[in-house]
Amino acid sequence: MFAKFKGLDKQMQQYLLVTFNYWNFTLTDGALRMLVVLHFHQLGYSPLAIASLFLFYEIFGVITNLIGGYLGARLGLNRTMNVGLGMQVFALLMLAVPSAWLSVPYVMAAQALSGIAKDLNKMSAKSSIKMLVPAGQTGTLYKWVAILTGSKNALKGVGFFLGGVLLVTLGFQGAMVVMASVLAWVLLLSLMKLGSDLGKAKNKPKFSEIFSKSPSINLLSAARMFLFGARDVWFVIAVPIYLGVTFGWSHAAVGSFMAAWVIAYGFVQGIAPRITGPNKRSDKVPDGRSALLWAGLLALVTAAVAVGIQLQWQPQFTIVFGLMVFGAVFAVNSSLHSFLIVHYAGEDGVSLDVGFYYMANAMGRLIGTVLSGLVFQLAGLAACLWISVAFLALTTLISLWLPRDGAATADV
Repeated sequence: MFAKFKGLDKQMQQYLLVTFNYWNFTLTDGALRMLVVLHFHQLGYSPLAIASLFLFYEIFGVITNLIGGYLGARLGLNRTMNVGLGMQVFALLMLAVPSAWLSVPYVMAAQALSGIAKDLNKMSAKSSIKMLVPAGQTGTLYKWVAILTGSKNALKGVGFFLGGVLLVTLGFQGAMVVMASVLAWVLLLSLMKLGSDLGKAKNKPKFSEIFSKSPSINLLSAARMFLFGARDVWFVIAVPIYLGVTFGWSHAAVGSFMAAWVIAYGFVQGIAPRITGPNKRSDKVPDGRSALLWAGLLALVTAAVAVGIQLQWQPQFTIVFGLMVFGAVFAVNSSLHSFLIVHYAGEDGVSLDVGFYYMANAMGRLIGTVLSGLVFQLAGLAACLWISVAFLALTTLISLWLPRDGAATADV
């Protein structure tokens, strides 16, 4: 295996190292999220209190993406990726303490570090692909972005399942120690092998340049914010608790279902280029028109699920089957957006544009997470779904102005 790795060209080696780092980080991130939700629900925390545990995770994700893109362009993406890995190890060890220490403020602080770590890692991984794919090969770029994004989310689903298993077998603290140990080994490998000049801008950007001046990137970022808010407003807190409280599902069953959902979601993301192009018959890559059509379809799917839950029509079938259909269509939307941002981003200092875009992504997750706990506690799952429909309607509306036929670049 190592001989085959050494025989690959440098660009492919670096892509595989970035992907390996991202995969391992994602496993711990998914497992940590499920561990926190299930463990603190088991301790009697309300949905809103559980949502609050993720508040700093999402807030610092917003800040990190905004500043992290600047740091990646100034210092190199290898450094921001390795700092992210190291911070996640520290955050996991913070939670590997006696249960009496796990107060809400303490867990929120650990989650803040984890949020910074996750978005440094993701921004670095997504930005690096732009540097590793030769200019002009947009079809290859789309495929590489789709593979990285899809495999990451499939592994996040595995992480959800892993979190449930680790909670049952090792307990909360034991799970933290095991995950921190594995990630420390990954960090050591990354420090030794990842290129030191990856993603460093030739012209050092000013701090004032962290805000994108590109209309296409600003529009795509706004669409992304509402897209991910629409997912998390019912997925993060509402669905796991609803399945357990309403249908009596066990922690293992909830964790397994959520894992299967994210794995399937990641699989569809990975094959999105086969669904949306390019293909053997056409070299055309997706554009703003594609984003518009898929966002509209997702809004219709979510509205159908909302109606089913509102009318209590076979609620268990509606939520399970509806969530699977939502996941498939959402995966194509997410993959399209992930390609478009890398495609729109400038060659020099790519992490600035990607960081700004993922700042909007993190803002959507923050809004969705808070609303998921608050609205579910006050008005139930159906209300969460209708807010999701409203967010998707806004995503569709914004997508009307996205550039068509690949006309957008970072200097639009």
